[in-house]
Amino acid sequence: MKKARDLLKTLGSCRTHRSSNLVTLDRMEDLSNRYSYNPTLQWNPQVHDYFVKAYGSDHFSRISKSLTRPSCYCCIRVNTLRSTSDDVIEKLQAVMNKSGSENDLDSERCSSEANSIRHLEFSGNIPLEQTEDKANPLKACFQPAPVSKCQIPDLDYVVFVQGSGPHNINYDYAHDRPPKEVLVSRKCAEAVLRGAQVYVPGVVACSAHVETGDTVAVSVAVEQPGVSGGWGIGITRGTVLQGSQADPYYFERSGLYIGQGTAMMSRAGMFRVCKGVAVDMKDRVYELPSFHNVLEGDIFLQNLPSIIAAHALDPQKGERILDMCAAPGGKTTAIAILMKDDGEIIAADRSHNKVMDIQKLAAEMGLSCINTYKLDALKAVCRGNEPDNLTGSYCGNADNGVTEQVSDSSILNVERMSSIDINRLNIEKTMEKNVDNNEKENKGTYVSKAEIRKSMRRERNGPGRNQCVGGRVEKSKGFPPNSFDRVLLDAPCSALGLRPRLFAGEETIESFRTHAKYQRKMFDQAVQLARPGGVIVYSTCTINPGENEALVRYALDTYKHLSLAPQNPRVGGPGLVGHCEFPDGYIEEWLRPGEEELVQRFDPSSPLDTIGFFIAKFVVGSKDTM
Repeated sequence: MKKARDLLKTLGSCRTHRSSNLVTLDRMEDLSNRYSYNPTLQWNPQVHDYFVKAYGSDHFSRISKSLTRPSCYCCIRVNTLRSTSDDVIEKLQAVMNKSGSENDLDSERCSSEANSIRHLEFSGNIPLEQTEDKANPLKACFQPAPVSKCQIPDLDYVVFVQGSGPHNINYDYAHDRPPKEVLVSRKCAEAVLRGAQVYVPGVVACSAHVETGDTVAVSVAVEQPGVSGGWGIGITRGTVLQGSQADPYYFERSGLYIGQGTAMMSRAGMFRVCKGVAVDMKDRVYELPSFHNVLEGDIFLQNLPSIIAAHALDPQKGERILDMCAAPGGKTTAIAILMKDDGEIIAADRSHNKVMDIQKLAAEMGLSCINTYKLDALKAVCRGNEPDNLTGSYCGNADNGVTEQVSDSSILNVERMSSIDINRLNIEKTMEKNVDNNEKENKGTYVSKAEIRKSMRRERNGPGRNQCVGGRVEKSKGFPPNSFDRVLLDAPCSALGLRPRLFAGEETIESFRTHAKYQRKMFDQAVQLARPGGVIVYSTCTINPGENEALVRYALDTYKHLSLAPQNPRVGGPGLVGHCEFPDGYIEEWLRPGEEELVQRFDPSSPLDTIGFFIAKFVVGSKDTM
């Protein structure tokens, strides 16, 4: 009897132990799912239904998932006026050999090229690249090598550098010992997924007692729907993370861990200083290269569809070309190189700072055929009898040819206050006094109150970027009709093709229609500016048919002298045929049968693994029939 009781006791103990082990395994599995990267894009419900109608449920699900991940390779455009693809490949390989295992060093701490490039040797392959499918479009692009030349005809000046991922990261987690953690903003996380480090402005929250040199897990704070109907992250910058379910945003960041790294400063430092590397990323979910300060002027990091858009324009030597929304200048410089820097490219943008960026890039790449202007694309066609910016025959620069110049010396001679205890009223009075003195020195020269307020803001906030570099940008009132051989309109859009993307909830059907309205107005300007026999290329970086195929339908129905033209090279897929009827009765028309093969649509879920992108090319016929 005693033996029987002992046996039952032993069996009960085994059951309890086994049950405990199962519970522990379940908990570990739960933690494994939590400390992973498995994001899901949240869409506005109406937008979700719209895309399901356009693509189908399964296809849109694949697109949505692909958008949350970066492409597994980097695309480099070679400046063929300075170098060749073979030379660039040789130099990049030399950089890799020189850097060796020192692949995580940041450029702020290392000035040489060998230490500026990070994570250049990769173990992963581009999806499907080594499959037996001869129809695989990747076989037309890539060679099985970490650094390789593009195999598409006419695109041998493009170089691919492979990345890898997704990788499983060992965060050394346990229920009673969560890892130290740094929570970053969504935009910071999207940059990290593309190969960047975690910089101080991107840090939102941090575990307690994080010190320099600690290993920290990096997670993402993605916007969530709020009570009032808006979106927000629901966490205050500087919040202490405890690693328990009592943490703010604990459940929302499950499945949003993008890697781990070494803290480059203490928790206190992260929220005390304004700049610098907060976390040096060591183990990433996706390993992609960084080309900061590497072969500057010889290469430019650019998405493959963007390169193809510039190539589709087919620019020729000696032509006059307009890039209507040119910033940051990637396509502008690509066009200039295709023209062998022979001709004239007008690069326009409405932002002073962005025009400055175009100027800097053009100078860096040694291009002289690019002229930049500050100009709103909605007002690109000039009116009236003012002289033209270029020929002097029709329209002119703003302010009768006076350029906008900003330098580090302010317009007003305002002394900087030495005491931080002085209140704002005294600062303003002091500035007004200095303005009066300045007016006396300039013998009564009038200074507007707007300039006074501008100078006061500058004194309070410090000099802006343009004031520091002494920028010079020429304004324009537009150009006469029929004055360009070719026009590129890379239109501002919803940008829903850019990746990685962790948030898409801000876009609505109404915002889609607003984007489309302005794109049509810009296209109207492009049609007037392109001469008969000329070419217009329209492109966007969005998956929204309302900004892509619907624009083509509008263009062909409105302007009978326009026709779609074949594109070379043709790498993307066909456009969408049909239409979409909305609940409010509005019908959005897309392409008609036979037109779909004349545009290029780049699907982020396709084996090409690009961003979402769209290109349409139009030939301008005789305008006498308008």
